[in-house]
Amino acid sequence: MTDSPSDDSVTTGDATTGQAAPTAGAPPMIAMKGVQKHFGSLHVLRDIDLEVPAGQVVVVLGPSGSGKSTLCRTINRLEPIDGGEISIGGQHLPEEGKDLARLRADVGMVFQSFNLFAHKTILENVTLAPIKVRKKSKDDATKRALELLDRVGIASQKDKFPAQLSGGQQQRVAIARSLAMDPKIMLFDEPTSALDPEMVNEVLDVMVSLAKEGMTMLVVTHEMGFARKAADRVIFMADGAIVEDSDPDSFFSAPKSDRAKDFLGKILGH
Repeated sequence: MTDSPSDDSVTTGDATTGQAAPTAGAPPMIAMKGVQKHFGSLHVLRDIDLEVPAGQVVVVLGPSGSGKSTLCRTINRLEPIDGGEISIGGQHLPEEGKDLARLRADVGMVFQSFNLFAHKTILENVTLAPIKVRKKSKDDATKRALELLDRVGIASQKDKFPAQLSGGQQQRVAIARSLAMDPKIMLFDEPTSALDPEMVNEVLDVMVSLAKEGMTMLVVTHEMGFARKAADRVIFMADGAIVEDSDPDSFFSAPKSDRAKDFLGKILGH
């Protein structure tokens, strides 16, 4: 499923570096309880219960059609749900309205497609949402954008347009754009699957550095190396349900379910 830039994608596509340490008794950053989702007669999310505390990196794995991307997209209601509850930082996620827009602004999202505005420069792409949504001054937004573009290694490209950049560079701009909104959570939905193989690592390196700095992250990916290296937790999905939830070492060395064993056999056997 592709997403074209819209006001919604501006508000959802944006985050900070460095996360406050979780306080004792703090609510989870992401909480899903009994979440159900159908596409027509297809039951794509089945009774999803998931909590992600602040600062944790959760990687979601599973075969195509298992519900991974749909799960990711329900967290800020890019996909509406048919049942259950979702909370962000202890606040219930409403179906619509200003409260939804406010909570969405705290959840950065990076898609498989880069969703950059083709007619705006790289710098303009990164400053747009902080100015429009966060009401930052142009000077403050520009200063922060330049810091973030430098951080992801493309400050020298700030005056170019997206079409002048490689896919890996465009995806790094998309990450910087998300970080510019100082979100509390970053969602990544297959962020490297549209990239040529030689561009994958430049994007994963940025994600690994975010993870090390304590950003709360939920990452849907097929990159097993990233899951081993950066994840605190691996969620394995099949047929719309969470089948396993464990640490990376346990999952990769001793998966409990036949579905996970089969999946890893196919993925790691190549």
